[in-house]
Amino acid sequence: MRAKRPAGCLVLCFGNPAREDDGLGPAVAERLEKLKLESVAVESDYQLRVEDAPAVAESALLVFVDAAAAGEEPFSFSRVTPRPGLDYTTHSLGPGQLLGLAEEVFGRSPESYLLAIRGYSFDLFEEGLTERAQVNLEAASDFLADFLRRAAKAGAEGPGRSRRPSREAAGLGREAAGLGGDNAQGGVG
Repeated sequence: MRAKRPAGCLVLCFGNPAREDDGLGPAVAERLEKLKLESVAVESDYQLRVEDAPAVAESALLVFVDAAAAGEEPFSFSRVTPRPGLDYTTHSLGPGQLLGLAEEVFGRSPESYLLAIRGYSFDLFEEGLTERAQVNLEAASDFLADFLRRAAKAGAEGPGRSRRPSREAAGLGREAAGLGGDNAQGGVG
């Protein structure tokens, strides 16, 4: 689903709900949309696409949300930096590559983070999350909603202006949340 987005924060959730825990990204999108957070646009799709680059460039703050087949439980939250170069295919575009494309084509990329939610089962073509993934979804959704509220309250700097994280302005970040790791390329996507 594609939503009209306001200037401000863009949340790009991706994954395949028909592959069990790979549906964690879209599940977060559903929860965020119900909250109707001010200045936050939520988009959900099976994967990141080159067509997302204009929306990325127009955003002041960007959060990618994906399932992770390995890593920290219940989730990790890390900074994403642009990866220059066009070495992608339409089936394997990662968050850093999408940021790099936005910067290369439109001359700007927003402050960006990846929320990688730990999943456990991705092999079956079956809708629905595992019980453990549902617990992680709850924790990650609460964290992200709080982060977005704090970021909105602190105010956005403007599209593509800041390339440094403003964790102080948002009151959160991977260190403040007790989460480490640089997972800039996403999970299972």
